[in-house]
Amino acid sequence: MKVLSILVAACFTTAAFAQPSGTQPSQVHYPQETHLKNVRQLTFGGDNAEAYWSFDGKKVSFQSNYLQWGLACDQIFYMPIEGLDLSVKGSKPPMVSTGLGRTTCAYFMPGDKTILFGSTHLGGKDCPTDPGRAPGGKYLWPIYDTYDIFVSDLKGKVKKQLTNVAGYDAEATVSPKGDKIVFTSTRNGDLDLYIMDINGKNVKQITNEIGYDGGAFFSPDGKKLVFRASRPKTDEAKKEYLDYLKQGLVAPTEMEIYTCNVDGSDLKQITNLGKANWAPFYHPSGKKILFSSNHKSARGFQFNIYMINEDGSGLEQITQDGVFDSFPMFSPDGKKLIFSSNRNNNGTRDTNLFVADWVD
Repeated sequence: MKVLSILVAACFTTAAFAQPSGTQPSQVHYPQETHLKNVRQLTFGGDNAEAYWSFDGKKVSFQSNYLQWGLACDQIFYMPIEGLDLSVKGSKPPMVSTGLGRTTCAYFMPGDKTILFGSTHLGGKDCPTDPGRAPGGKYLWPIYDTYDIFVSDLKGKVKKQLTNVAGYDAEATVSPKGDKIVFTSTRNGDLDLYIMDINGKNVKQITNEIGYDGGAFFSPDGKKLVFRASRPKTDEAKKEYLDYLKQGLVAPTEMEIYTCNVDGSDLKQITNLGKANWAPFYHPSGKKILFSSNHKSARGFQFNIYMINEDGSGLEQITQDGVFDSFPMFSPDGKKLIFSSNRNNNGTRDTNLFVADWVD
């Protein structure tokens, strides 16, 4: 039996949850996935995730650590949805990050000529150390304080640095209206959401409760945010969270989905499922939310994509992979869904990108 390494992060670095995968079937679509049609695989090796659409719906940005592309850790790429066959040996999409440090969370800027992403390259050319999991210990995600948010053109030339304060700044996404950016920062000593103008000006804090707020996306009308959050309840849990954070670490095993207005008002908890609920994205109607969860998994290793009404009712399972499905994102016209999965990887550790027609 092999141990599967999967990308488990809503705008994070490569992480691993151990899971036997030797019996994983080789298929790109399961019959029970009635909301998905014409499922097509886009990448064919390595860990590929967090694929986000361009404004015109013709391209996606994503991060990958594919060894055959000469990568030691995650870097940012983009590719057209049609016309580039990465199953062909030697094929490689254009890279838009520097190739230095580690990157995360790429998103097209308005006009589709530039892409923003988080990168540690100013903190050093090498990949920062991944803490992984200590034997018998909690799984931990690193929160590198060398992350800042940059904008690059499609040829890999950095055009602008949007953040330059001390601490972690990453997980940035752009409003469908093209006027605002939401991101996560530790600039106040906690992991909270912030909003800034598209040029990096007028930064405003949105959330302020103790816990990890991140992986935020705007609603289709740009008026609301959906994100995942940890909310330690006891004094002991709060102390553990803050102690980890001082070490640049967070334990991501307990998260729920929340929404709020873009000014932080009307904060609501949408899920109450337990375990890890994350990588949320609004349905085109603005009334439902897709997200990834392991709440049905006995050991916590199996993640699937679910859909829930904005009021927390009507939970429905969307994908059926036996190991990992996550990072769902609708195309701007709402007709297609892109996601990451460990399906069809022939028992390897590979996480690939898949695109499908969406059926309501």
